[in-house]
Amino acid sequence: MVEVFSSDAERVLQRSVDVNLSESGSRPEDLHGLYQISETCSFITSNNFKKVALQFPDELLVDCVAVAAALERETKAKTYILGDTTYGSCCVDEVAAEHVGADCIVHYGRSCLSPSTRLPLTYVFGKRPINVQECATSFRELYPDRETHVIVLYDVTYSHAIDDFQRLLGGTYPNTVFSVLRAEHLHGPLKVSDNPEDDGSVRKFGRRFGLKRGKNVEDYRMFYIGQEGLTLTNFMMTWNRCAFSSFDPDTSTGRAESINVNKALMKRYYAIERAKDANVVGILVGTLGVANYLSIIEQLKESIRKAGKKSYMFAMGKINVPKLANFLEIDVYVLVACPENSLLDSSEFYRPVVTPFEMEVACNKHREWSGEYITDFQDLLPGGSSHVDFPESEQSTNDDTTDVSLITGALRASSLRSSSEPTDGAPLSSSVVVRNQTLTVANTNTAASFLAGRSWQGLEPKLGETPVVKAVQGRRGIAIAYEEEGTDSKDYST
Repeated sequence: MVEVFSSDAERVLQRSVDVNLSESGSRPEDLHGLYQISETCSFITSNNFKKVALQFPDELLVDCVAVAAALERETKAKTYILGDTTYGSCCVDEVAAEHVGADCIVHYGRSCLSPSTRLPLTYVFGKRPINVQECATSFRELYPDRETHVIVLYDVTYSHAIDDFQRLLGGTYPNTVFSVLRAEHLHGPLKVSDNPEDDGSVRKFGRRFGLKRGKNVEDYRMFYIGQEGLTLTNFMMTWNRCAFSSFDPDTSTGRAESINVNKALMKRYYAIERAKDANVVGILVGTLGVANYLSIIEQLKESIRKAGKKSYMFAMGKINVPKLANFLEIDVYVLVACPENSLLDSSEFYRPVVTPFEMEVACNKHREWSGEYITDFQDLLPGGSSHVDFPESEQSTNDDTTDVSLITGALRASSLRSSSEPTDGAPLSSSVVVRNQTLTVANTNTAASFLAGRSWQGLEPKLGETPVVKAVQGRRGIAIAYEEEGTDSKDYST
C-alpha cells in the first residue's frame, strides 16, 4: 500500500493505491545498482532528511514506486514522487518539492546540471547501456591521428562507462581530454585531472575539462557520447568553432556531425533582427529552479526598457503554440530557461522566441554579433564571463541612432531611455501624440494601443449597470439541437 500526495502538509489530495512491486519496469535485483539505492540512502540518513522528493522523468516513472518503497524501507524517511514537472524534466523542480515540504530532492535520469539554490540535491543519472568496445573502435576510426587534440563530452546517463572507455584507449591518445561532471552533491568523489601539463580548466554546463598549456578550446575537436538531441545541440552552438563527432550508444554507430552550424547561427541572427524590430516584448519564465533566474529577468526588463521597448512577463508552465497565440500584442518573446531548453525552435509559433543573449544583442549596442553564442544566461549577469555593460544613459540620452532593418528594409530608430524616466511609460517625445478631438491622446507602441484597435476587446463588466437577477436554468442539449427548440430543428445526423 503506497500513499500518493499532491499538496503540502495540508494533504489536499491523499490516495491509497495497491501496488504490485513485481510489475516494476526493471528487475528487482537490478534496481539497487541502476538507481544507486545504497548511495541515495547514505545521502538521506547522513543529513537526517525526513521528507524526500523523488523527481522522475516520464520514461522512468514505471520504476518510481519500487524505488520509493526501497528508500522508505531502508531510511524510514517519507518519500514523495514528482511526476509531471512544471518545465523541462532535465531541470530540478524545486517548486513542486516545496509544495510537499521536502527537505531534499533526488533527481533521476538525464539532467542539464543547471545550478539550483533552494534545497539540498543529489543526482542519480542511471546507467544506460553502452558497448564501450564499439565506442572505442569508433573513436579510433574518427581520429586516426593519435596526436589529435580531442575533448570527450558525454550525456550524463553514460557517465558510468567513461572510466572503462578511457582505459580502453589507454595512453595511445596523449592529447585527449576527458570531461568530468562537476555538479554539486554527485555520488562519490569528483575526479580531478592529474596531468601536470594542464594549464587551466574550462567549467561549463556542469562539466570541467583541462586544456594543454597554450591551447584554447578552439584548438580541440569534440567527441560526444550520446544521442542527437538538446544536449548535443547546446554544445555545438556554444563551441561552434570546433569540429564535432559523436557516438550513438543505441545504434553503436559513430559519425562526424554534418549539421551546418553556420546555417543554424544565421537562423538565430534572423531572430535577433526580429527582436530589434519589436516594440512589445514578452518575457517567458521557463524555469523557477535555475539559480539567478530572477536576476536575468530584471536585467532583461531593464535592457528592454532602456532600448525604448515595452515588456510584459508571462509565467505559463510548459510553452506551446496555442498558449502564445493568445497574445497577439507581443512582437517577440524571450525565453528564460536552462541552456538546453532555451534553444526553442519557434518556426511553428506566430511570434519568434529568442534567448536572453539574443535579446541583449538586439537591445545593447555595445554587444556585437561576432559568431560567439551564449546559451547559459549566467554568463550574461554582472561578474559572468560574457557580461557587457549597457551604455550609460547620461552619455547617450540624446544620441538617437538609426539603422536599416534587414527584414523590412525600413529605417529603425533606437534611443536610450534615461534611468530617471518612469518605467511604466515611454518617453514623451515618442509615446504621446495628438490624434483628434474625440480620442485626444494615444499611447503608441504598447499593448494598450493594440487593444484599442481590436474589434472585440473582451467582456465588459459594466459594474453597477447590470441589474441583479435570480439564476435561471440555461439551455440543455448540444448546439446543433437544444431541447427547447422542439422537433422543427433540422436533423444533420447521418
